[in-house]
Amino acid sequence: RRRHVRNRESEDRYKIGVKLTVIGERDRLGEDIVKLIGDAEKRTAGNTRLNLNIALSYGSRSEIVLAALAAMQAAIDGTLKPEELDEGKFENLLLTAGMPDPDLLIRTSGEQRISNFLLWQCAYAEFVFTDRLWPDFDENDFNAAIQEYHGRTRRYGGAG
Repeated sequence: RRRHVRNRESEDRYKIGVKLTVIGERDRLGEDIVKLIGDAEKRTAGNTRLNLNIALSYGSRSEIVLAALAAMQAAIDGTLKPEELDEGKFENLLLTAGMPDPDLLIRTSGEQRISNFLLWQCAYAEFVFTDRLWPDFDENDFNAAIQEYHGRTRRYGGAG
């Protein structure tokens, strides 16, 4: 029954145009879960209405190490000269390759840290921290965060 519910939810997302992408270390998950994820991603790959990105078995430090290892392997294989490695090439080795960096990160629960989440990708993101717990976070909270975001001046690391 549980598998049927998962498949029905995946089908519903497909019908409304949601593209599903799951980032994380899949080799740490069960084979059945990896298959369900892969099937859902393939089925929704062409959808364009909304991107739903889920981080599962994900840690940003690990992601950065895996990308560094991939860069080293490419250098060993001769497909990348070390002096050619730049931010763009490195980003393409991350689990989020091809995804835009977040403009806004909303952290619920009163915590004021990002907890090993998208460390590279959040370099120029704006942060909104709220005391509201995630299960209670509602449309009003979301609108307040968006309003706060729109009141900021984005400098992308510049001074002014």
